[in-house]
Amino acid sequence: MRRIAVRHIANIATAALLTLALWAPPQVPAQDQQPIFRVKVDMVVLSFTVTDSKGRYVNGLKPSDFRILEDGIVQKISTFAEGNRPAVQVLEGGQTRPIIPPAAADSTPAVGEPRGDTLAGTNVFVLFDTSNYMYRGFVYASDAIADFVRGLDRADSVAVYTFSRNLSRVATLTRNRTEAITGLRKAVAGDDAALYNCLLLTLRDAAKVPGRKVVIVFSNGPDNASMLAPDDVRAVAEDEGIPIYVISTLDANRDAVSSNVFRRIASRTGGKAYFAKTWQKQVEAFESIREDLGNSYTITYYPQPNPNEGFRRITVEIPSDVGKKYRVRARPGYRPRGGF
Repeated sequence: MRRIAVRHIANIATAALLTLALWAPPQVPAQDQQPIFRVKVDMVVLSFTVTDSKGRYVNGLKPSDFRILEDGIVQKISTFAEGNRPAVQVLEGGQTRPIIPPAAADSTPAVGEPRGDTLAGTNVFVLFDTSNYMYRGFVYASDAIADFVRGLDRADSVAVYTFSRNLSRVATLTRNRTEAITGLRKAVAGDDAALYNCLLLTLRDAAKVPGRKVVIVFSNGPDNASMLAPDDVRAVAEDEGIPIYVISTLDANRDAVSSNVFRRIASRTGGKAYFAKTWQKQVEAFESIREDLGNSYTITYYPQPNPNEGFRRITVEIPSDVGKKYRVRARPGYRPRGGF
């Protein structure tokens, strides 16, 4: 029952569209109706990194260097971006062209046309643990987050949320670094920790924002106040295509349950988990995340017809001989909205 409730929450924003789709009059023979309207086909946003055998980022790859498969079905890439560079539209044959911002266009883009304003930079949601578990290292953690915010690329937007038993949106999504850090500095430590409840609320906010987004969780570990299971929250992030990066402290690493959950959430969404024993390690973890964001690739595509209404597995291939030696880190897949 718990998973059903979480999936309902995650899909509530699309309920009206799904209802319209289900009531649409059939236009094809009865035997062909089911795979057409039972699953709502949304644009899939996929961010991933490519590294060589020594763990170094591989930059400069082009859309034609990649092959994206969903349940083994080859997908047509719609847009492509490297790091924080502007996204480009991918045409037939692999050629690319700039995406014209709506302000410069003569008319509203047609349905399915990419929008330049939704594909620039990364929308970064920082979720900061201010529970009583964080009391001892609170100031150092706040400083590390502030340094991270200052160092983000100009194209990036950032929101800062804090949590203990409840979520506080201390700075909503903005490109104004001063505004974000001012909100961060207002945070105070105390109360129990409801990490998974508050992470779900953060994911719901992030899901409403078009384009590329990530959630960065800074938490000391144990959750003693949530009503949700961590894997239910992880499934929402997985389906929404939102990578989760987790930075935790030595205390969490001593808690086998929390540390294993953090690793699983990060790996299943295409993010990373860091266990920082010292303040300096926390700073280094944030630097690593910032580097990850600046060296990742982001593609979008509209899924090809697929009868699978459950979990769809995504595979990113680099078919060239040298590409076969590279390592791709991406989320393993997603569940289509409205699947039954």
